[in-house]
Amino acid sequence: MSRTNIEDEETFEPIYAAQEDFNPNDTVSSFLNTAYDPARLHPLAGLGGGGGLDYLNLEDDAGTLPGAHGGSSILPSRGWSDDLTYGTGLTYITGLTLGGAYGFFEGLRSSPSPAFKIRLNTVLNGMTRRGPFIGNSAGVLALMYNGINGGVGRARGHYDPLNSVLAGGLTGAIFKSTAGLRAAGSAGGVCAVAAGIWAYGKEALNL
Repeated sequence: MSRTNIEDEETFEPIYAAQEDFNPNDTVSSFLNTAYDPARLHPLAGLGGGGGLDYLNLEDDAGTLPGAHGGSSILPSRGWSDDLTYGTGLTYITGLTLGGAYGFFEGLRSSPSPAFKIRLNTVLNGMTRRGPFIGNSAGVLALMYNGINGGVGRARGHYDPLNSVLAGGLTGAIFKSTAGLRAAGSAGGVCAVAAGIWAYGKEALNL
C-alpha cells in the first residue's frame, strides 16, 4: 500500500526492516494482536541466554568493603572518603546544633532584663555566638581526623581502632599547635582518648 503527498504528488513506499516483514494483508488489528519478539525490538533483549537479560547489581555491600571497620555494621562506610565527607558534615551539624542549644540556655540565664525583647535579643546573640563557633571547631577537627585516619590506615596497610587513636592524637596536637607545646600535647592526649573510646566502643558494639 502506498501513500501520496498531495503537495508535490510524489509517491512514497513503506519501509520495512526486512523483506520478510512485508505482508500486504497486514492491518492495524493484526499488528496489535500479534505476539512480538523482544529480541528484534532491542539489541540487548537477547542477552543472558534463554533466561533473558542479566542485570548487574551495582549496589555494593558497603560494610564489607576495604576500609570498613569491623566488617558489616549498621554504620556502613565505603572507606575514608565516606568518612571524610559524611562524617565531617554530620559532625559540623551536630556541633552547630549543640552549640546553638548551649547558647540558647546561656542567653536565658544571663539576660539582664525580664523584658521579652531584651531576653530574645540575648538568646539570639548567645545562639549565634556559640553555635557557629562550636560547629566550625567540630567540623575542622572531624575533617583533620578523618583525613589523618585515612592516611594512617593507608600507611599501615589495614584499618583498626589503633589508627583512630593515632589520628586523634595527631589531630588534637595539630589543632592546638599554635598555642604551644603544652597545649598541643594536652589536646592531643584528650583527642586520642576520645577517638580510642569511640573506635573501640564502636567495635565492641558492632556499630
